[in-house]
Amino acid sequence: MNSTLIVFILVAYFSILIGIAYITSKGADSTTFFTGNRQSPWYLVAFGMIGASISGVTFVSVPGDVGNFGFAYFQVVLGYLVGYAIIITVLMPLYYRMNLISIYTYLEQRFDPWAYKTGAFFFMVSRSIGSALRLYLAATILQLFLFDAWGVPFVVTVVTTILLIWVYTFRGGIKTIVYTDTFQTFFLVSAVAIAVWQISSELGLSFSGMIHAIQESGYGKVFFWDDPMARQFFPKQFIGGALIALTMTGMDQEIMQKNLTCRTLGDAQKNMFWLSIILVFVNLLFLTLGALLYIYSSQKGIAMPTTSDQLFPMLAREHLGLVVGIFFLLGITASSYASADSALAGLTTSFCIDFLNFKSKNESTRQQQKFYVHIGFSILFLIIILIFRQINERSVIDAVLQVAGYTYGPLLGLFSFGLITQRKVRGWLVLLVCVLSPALSYAFSYYANVAFGYQFSYEILGVNGLITFVGLACISHQK
Repeated sequence: MNSTLIVFILVAYFSILIGIAYITSKGADSTTFFTGNRQSPWYLVAFGMIGASISGVTFVSVPGDVGNFGFAYFQVVLGYLVGYAIIITVLMPLYYRMNLISIYTYLEQRFDPWAYKTGAFFFMVSRSIGSALRLYLAATILQLFLFDAWGVPFVVTVVTTILLIWVYTFRGGIKTIVYTDTFQTFFLVSAVAIAVWQISSELGLSFSGMIHAIQESGYGKVFFWDDPMARQFFPKQFIGGALIALTMTGMDQEIMQKNLTCRTLGDAQKNMFWLSIILVFVNLLFLTLGALLYIYSSQKGIAMPTTSDQLFPMLAREHLGLVVGIFFLLGITASSYASADSALAGLTTSFCIDFLNFKSKNESTRQQQKFYVHIGFSILFLIIILIFRQINERSVIDAVLQVAGYTYGPLLGLFSFGLITQRKVRGWLVLLVCVLSPALSYAFSYYANVAFGYQFSYEILGVNGLITFVGLACISHQK
């Protein structure tokens, strides 16, 4: 693809997004930004959340990781179903019953302001890092496809990427995002389906032939039971997947904010149920694409790139034809922006509601504060991306989920302690416990590897949550 075509595609794409933002933000005030007036159709929320849940990380890193671990990631996806079931039956009824805007308000009512602020703080740390890493991937692809040829520095690419998100999310907030994410999810899923179809056609494979080729290649292995010490061991991946879904969806303001825009609890539960089912098949499609990418490269004698994250972009750009290249560009843009735009809105909501006492301010002050907070998190994304570019030594999806294992653990411990026990915790010791927990978890993981050769996977999130839970029990008292 030449630069002119790429620019035309991106300009048209973002013009549509800005048009959607303009229409959906008419008459919007600060309340609309945070809640969407609780009028979102559940089916739009469910479809749009596919893009937000998958992100550009899944779009590139999951297919790339197939070369190293086969379909092992599907073990994590199966674990998601358990996490979503708990969200549907336990957390959603709680949030709707309390009529929450920020879900961390629950911690204030259950415990005290220290627990409330601590929970909101760990969400902001977790989501800021995770979303910035997802945007890093989008910026890297845009750099490869377009800006390298123009000699544009990477920092300018990142600034442009973040500025585009800021423009179409600032006015309408979550109401706009429900509709823009629906639009972007369409291109995300279409891009993967078209790539699978194109590669299968070039290899002369029917549907059954494609399945047989994946099985014969050795890339299609799903369940790993042979080595309990390995990170791909099934119980580790399955339990880790359940905990990741429970925390990164059910205890995450960004994702739950979309669910809370549904009209009723029943609508929100239908949204989450169908999302969980669809995600299983969409992730399976991504893994299928990954296996086909490696089979195609092997048969065509194409040299592997230096990192697995570069495989899909390289083939889409240089080998799979114009249609796949166009839809890849649209798909990576859609998946990255669908995740990052809702993160920016969720972070803005959490900071305004949880730290600025937003409800007590007049509308003029709210709009002014929202403006500066929105800009502040955009700048924070930029800083994190530039730092990660200097230190990155692993696939982005691995980095995102490893970071989540340490930063979401305190949230898991806080919510679990509040739901399971009747005891109270009070004061700054809550913050101390939640800060020490990730550090102790990391030390425990490091020692287990050095002393016993045990490699923690995403189940470190459970260890982290358990340490937080025990710590809270130690500082608690009878209600």
